[in-house]
Amino acid sequence: MRSLERLAARLLRAADAAVTRLYGWRYNVLHQTGTLVVALLVLLIVTGLYLLVFYRVGTPWQSVARLHDDVVLGRWIRSLHRFASDAMIVAAVLHAWRLFAQARSWGRRALAWTSGVVLFVMLFVSGWTGYVLVWDTFGAELAVGGARLFDALPVLSEPVRRIFAGDQPIPSAFFFINLFLHIALPLGVGAGLWVHLSHIARPTLFPPRVLMYGMGGALLALALFFPAPLAPEASLLSVNQRAPVDLFFAFWLPWANSLPPWVAWAGAIGTFGLALSVPLFTRRPRTDGWTPSVVDERYCTGCNQCPQDCPWEAITMIPREGAHGAQSALVARVDPSRCVSCGICAGSCAPMGVGPAGHTGRDQIIQVRALHIAPEPREWRPVAICCEHAAPEYLTPLREHNAEVRLVPCAGNLHTSVIELSLRAGSPGVMVFTCPPRDCRGREGPKWLHERLYNDREAELQARVDRTRVATAVMAPGDLAGTLAAWTAFTARLDAYDHRSPDTLDDPLGAICEPVPMEEN
Repeated sequence: MRSLERLAARLLRAADAAVTRLYGWRYNVLHQTGTLVVALLVLLIVTGLYLLVFYRVGTPWQSVARLHDDVVLGRWIRSLHRFASDAMIVAAVLHAWRLFAQARSWGRRALAWTSGVVLFVMLFVSGWTGYVLVWDTFGAELAVGGARLFDALPVLSEPVRRIFAGDQPIPSAFFFINLFLHIALPLGVGAGLWVHLSHIARPTLFPPRVLMYGMGGALLALALFFPAPLAPEASLLSVNQRAPVDLFFAFWLPWANSLPPWVAWAGAIGTFGLALSVPLFTRRPRTDGWTPSVVDERYCTGCNQCPQDCPWEAITMIPREGAHGAQSALVARVDPSRCVSCGICAGSCAPMGVGPAGHTGRDQIIQVRALHIAPEPREWRPVAICCEHAAPEYLTPLREHNAEVRLVPCAGNLHTSVIELSLRAGSPGVMVFTCPPRDCRGREGPKWLHERLYNDREAELQARVDRTRVATAVMAPGDLAGTLAAWTAFTARLDAYDHRSPDTLDDPLGAICEPVPMEEN
């Protein structure tokens, strides 16, 4: 499974880079696949309500034909409904691919993965019933293929395929059941999204407006200029009918029609079970980079900042046992089963009392001191602090552009005291490179970093730090030119800035945050 993950990750990085080169990281649709599914679902519900007004279960194909002949509204709304369903399936598959490739399918994220698999099946079945409702040659083929599989189950005493013998009209009840499923399943998906997002704090439901309107405009243009065709009405007594297919919903037909039903069922159930069990196969031991955060209660001031910043609601405030003196009445507590080891809490703690092992604010300060305290003279170069997941292939070009590169697990994990200490020790400036905001594995790392640097969010970069020597930029695969351009502009600004030498500072390597007794670490 690890080798499959690595292959998926390489393919994903290549796809990300290709799309970024075309549209830039701000409008990379591959970063928005989950929110695109929600936007497309809303579009399907809206267009579906219009189509429902004109659909008749007694004359299914004729009612759809009337919509198709209405060039003012009916034809393009029907086409938009159909194209949006295909786009939703593609977006859902890409969303699952990204989560799998980035090892975001286990632990706290397991419920999101398993519920997502169930929601995908519901959407697929809803689309399937939608094609059957048209009752053209393709819809009939889907219906007969599904009936063949359904008859293999010991559910009904009479085979379902008997109603497709052609000796009598298809009962209206058949279309009513399909219509009910076609409406109820998307509404159930809307309710299921609550479960899907229940473990996420501050979930984002929709993509940026530019992307959402761009996607809607592209689908609308496709519907207007290349409307979906309407196949001939189904005739169960005819053979060799022309049946245009939609591969997004009919890819299974060749296998289902050529294999025994029990083999087709075994493949379908096996695929579904394998998809549900992905969290079991991809989970990691909670060691090294996957160590959950812990709280050192000696330093916790009960400020309630880390619970507010945690993207996974893994931190709560509880009464402190035996509180006395200057200690706070409340103390932070991390639930390891909810923690995803992003380390964002470490960047939010001013006294540096919380974070994964090796990545707390105190650990970061110790590492910076070790870099700057050296017996031999050194060249002070601008520092580039990079998220290790952003674009590792760009670290070498940055070093070739005179950058002193340092890595952090997530931009949100970086404690602002590290920036101040680096500047006080002699670095001309510090630039922090983050993942694209919509592709952060910690979900909100770039967001909280920006708030701490520029908007005084705890633990903020102190006012005494010169902001002209601090900058942030996005490092995205496929945008090496943008990364180097941001770095070049930053270093040019530093060259024009007459910063003080570390020799003129008092105690340049002293403790940045007085409440943290570093000698006790």
